[in-house]
Amino acid sequence: MEVYFSDLLCIGGGLAGERVAIEVASCGYKVIIVSLVPPKRSHSCAAQGGMQAALCNCAMSEGDSPEVHFEDTVRGADWGCDQEVVKMFVERAPEVVRELDFWGVPWNRVVPGKSVYVVAGKKFEKYEREEKAGLITARSFGGTSKWRTCYTSDGTGHSVMYAVDNKVIQMGIDVRDRKEAIRLVHDGKRCLGAVVRCLRTGELELFLARATVIATGGYGRLYPASTNAVINEGIGLAIALETEAVPLANMEAVQFHPTGTVPLNILVTEGCRGDGGVLLDKDLYRFMPDYEPVKAELASRDIVARAMEEHIKKGFGVKGPYGEHLWLDIRSLGKAHIVQNLKEVYDICINFLGIDPTEELIPVRPAQHYSMGGIKTTKYGHAYGLEGLFAVGEAACWDLHGFNRLGGNSLAETVVAGKIVGEEIVRFLKDSHVIINTKLAYEFLKQEKDHIERLKKRRKGEDVFEIKKKMQRILGDYVGIFRNEEGLNKAVKELRELFEKTKHICLRTEGIGPNPEVGLAIKIPKMVKLAICIAYSALLRKESRGAHYREDFPFRDDKNWLKRTLVWWKESEELPKVDYEPASRIYFLPPGDRGYGKKTSS
Repeated sequence: MEVYFSDLLCIGGGLAGERVAIEVASCGYKVIIVSLVPPKRSHSCAAQGGMQAALCNCAMSEGDSPEVHFEDTVRGADWGCDQEVVKMFVERAPEVVRELDFWGVPWNRVVPGKSVYVVAGKKFEKYEREEKAGLITARSFGGTSKWRTCYTSDGTGHSVMYAVDNKVIQMGIDVRDRKEAIRLVHDGKRCLGAVVRCLRTGELELFLARATVIATGGYGRLYPASTNAVINEGIGLAIALETEAVPLANMEAVQFHPTGTVPLNILVTEGCRGDGGVLLDKDLYRFMPDYEPVKAELASRDIVARAMEEHIKKGFGVKGPYGEHLWLDIRSLGKAHIVQNLKEVYDICINFLGIDPTEELIPVRPAQHYSMGGIKTTKYGHAYGLEGLFAVGEAACWDLHGFNRLGGNSLAETVVAGKIVGEEIVRFLKDSHVIINTKLAYEFLKQEKDHIERLKKRRKGEDVFEIKKKMQRILGDYVGIFRNEEGLNKAVKELRELFEKTKHICLRTEGIGPNPEVGLAIKIPKMVKLAICIAYSALLRKESRGAHYREDFPFRDDKNWLKRTLVWWKESEELPKVDYEPASRIYFLPPGDRGYGKKTSS
């Protein structure tokens, strides 16, 4: 058994975690990153379309500013966000994008002269000024009033992740991959590190630190159809929840991306629609203007996803062996544009779907994509409830996104929040004097070892894989794009029954070494807890806001529900404790109409 000490333990090796690590290590502190996979294989690499920042370099971004970016983000969030956080974010985003440029990200650039762009299948001309030649350009994205999404064709996450990880390697930061944090070490007041399971050997290790940051991404794989990587199971959130001191926030706020491919749910970027692609039904009719006349395919994701599901319910879906779907048509963009600017989409279609998107339609349907909820933090990343614990990226509810995230804002959040939270951790470490109670840490380690040994010895009980399938089915059936009281009550009831079954898990294998069944047996009670938090929070929120849509409460209710959900879970309780706090302390932009979609407030 190994014990490792550092100033900062970073749980998660994606963009958010590595950006925090760079900031802290650059000030001379010892940082250890533990990651499920090598960082260059993290889910950050899957981000395709781009990163929002008001650089105002290209012709179609003239008149943009952080203030306009702020308004777009707040409207996109359906006023469920923390407006102080949004203000910090939009002001720092241009700085961070330029920093990434300096680190080697090959951003697409402004090419001077006349060029053609496509909107709804129609071609238009724009003129790029000579003095802007070579500057970082941008593309259009849903819910934005200006072109501000900086991109590297459609592999932006891949490009940025490689540049940031190369910086980590250059700085000599200690990265331990194929390791999973399964429990936080704490004394009820302060976080002291984590118990970590090595995925190579199955052995447990202690990583103790003066500060700990959780940057493990979202919880998309709780759902049956998700664009997320298989590692996105929400375990970072769950180990924070299990401290009984740290609340999760806005767990009911789950985003569904309009264009997951059928049947694999691999994402095709919003950049397809930003560049001029359109959605078609079984009759090859472009239906989005009927639901949203102004923004059409470029309304916010919650609006487009609901319109697609509603259109399918009306009988206009394309019938197929994997259920009904709709079409995404990018043929009008031309082969040269698709192969150059949407190369990843082209490769996905060729290699996974067996179709050529320059000549054929892409089968798509909404799929779970992003988690607006997470570990509740202050605007500087401190987790509520435990000193020395921070959270960043999709694992955190920093509350930039409120109840609906705009495309391009999450990739930007990883590095902008990573820099801001990293700066705060440096301040924290300068003022922090910690005596780590190793005896307490060993007690946590022993409890986890004993739990695993009990799992290995039990020969009768519940199958972990069946429990996972049932959990996913329940969330898919009752806590999806459309929700109502009857379905949510069923979800809570069935998930509670499922949670009881997790107390009687048995293994079908011997459980020796790096056994994946043992890994899931450790995680599945945590995952079902998160599923209950999602369903129960959704049941209690009796309004529709952003991605949380209640058929029985179809309007936004600012009088009663302009607030953030907080959930804690004590081991002795059957359901989480739920409380609320104001969505924002300061409202720079008062609640109003979003400017697209159906009227949202009552």
